[in-house]
Amino acid sequence: MRRIEFKKRERTKEILRKEIRRSDEARYDHRLHAVLLAVDGRSPYDIAELLGDAPRSVYNWIKLFREEGLQGLREEIRLGRPMRLTERQIQSLAKDMVRSPEEFGYDQAIWDGALLGHHLEKTFDVTLGVRQCQRIFHHLGMRLLRPRTSPKGADADAQAAFKKN
Repeated sequence: MRRIEFKKRERTKEILRKEIRRSDEARYDHRLHAVLLAVDGRSPYDIAELLGDAPRSVYNWIKLFREEGLQGLREEIRLGRPMRLTERQIQSLAKDMVRSPEEFGYDQAIWDGALLGHHLEKTFDVTLGVRQCQRIFHHLGMRLLRPRTSPKGADADAQAAFKKN
């Protein structure tokens, strides 16, 4: 029988692997195929190479199947990292963020990620990065405001006259 050739073979494999990882059921089926190949006598290294996975993953799937059966191959719910702030702290922070940062003694008039991080450390003794603080804005349904800047040396009267037209 003739070998089937594919144009852009590596790209096609990448697309198929992404599709398998996208769906919980597809990942489950993928693990089933790996265990089936192991039952058929293939080594985890051969299976890993064939399916494009790490040998350690194949070993883990076989172990899960032996210990828990088919249920062990199902996808677990991934909750992600728990928040570092309690619900009470988040509510308190939401009240703080409605107020101006100047009311807390800060030099800025607008909240941003860096200032929020400093405020969290000072108020709750919790250290978070700027990006995580920006996510808190989103979590609370708030938007990051950015100050409007004017060009250096701009004539305010000329700008006002221009805006009127």
